[in-house]
Amino acid sequence: MSQHSDYTLAELMITAASDAWRGDGEILASGIGVIPRLGASLAKLTHTPELLMTDSEAFLVEEPIPLGPRGDFEPRYAGYMGFERVFECVWGGRRHAMIGPTQIDRFGQTNLSVIGSYEKPKAAMLGVRGLPGNSINHANSMLVPSHNPRVFVAGEVDMVSGVGYNRARWGEGVKADFVDLRRIITDLCVMDFGGPDHAVRVISLHPGVTLEQVQAATGFPLLAIANLAETRAPSQEELVIIRRLDPHDMRAAQIKGNPPANRAAL
Repeated sequence: MSQHSDYTLAELMITAASDAWRGDGEILASGIGVIPRLGASLAKLTHTPELLMTDSEAFLVEEPIPLGPRGDFEPRYAGYMGFERVFECVWGGRRHAMIGPTQIDRFGQTNLSVIGSYEKPKAAMLGVRGLPGNSINHANSMLVPSHNPRVFVAGEVDMVSGVGYNRARWGEGVKADFVDLRRIITDLCVMDFGGPDHAVRVISLHPGVTLEQVQAATGFPLLAIANLAETRAPSQEELVIIRRLDPHDMRAAQIKGNPPANRAAL
């Protein structure tokens, strides 16, 4: 695929999100939110066609469904995928979800429940939702549209909604074998959990971003891979697919100001 220079930060992040599912094979891909959903759809239509995707309701689809009003698009249903079957995929580990936590700590524990103490929180949010079961049973990646120390917190998250690699949180004899945290896509970089004891590390920087900028926006010490390179640019073919899947440009509202991908151009 040929590369293309005229693309937004949101489109770069969608492409990076798609790579989180690269090579996953026949599992359920669940992108929660605009950028993750478009990333999962792009993955299915390009490098990993075996992925299973739903219409976000109750059916499997062969072709990912565009966001917003569909016009004359008619979904091609491949089978029934109600809650019962979704949970079979969850408990069996045959799912890879991408979520957007409110807080993340160095070892991947996530919070989307409360800010502050649980007994007297400063703010209450969604609650733990499905994170406990998801985080101990199948692969998870994360999307952070605004990389800052309020998201990437020093110490631990205020409430552990989704488990991570912090062994101090796992009781004696408790098996953490199926915790599988993959990637974090932010507006500054792409990270994984390949550091010592599965600590977060940076694996690519978005154009025009330095590692020092990422560290300044992170509440804990960061690691980075050797020969740290720039995040892969979307190809012309990928941009065509993204824009077809998002005809109403909902992606433009996901990153403040809808900036270009290259920070040096600002």
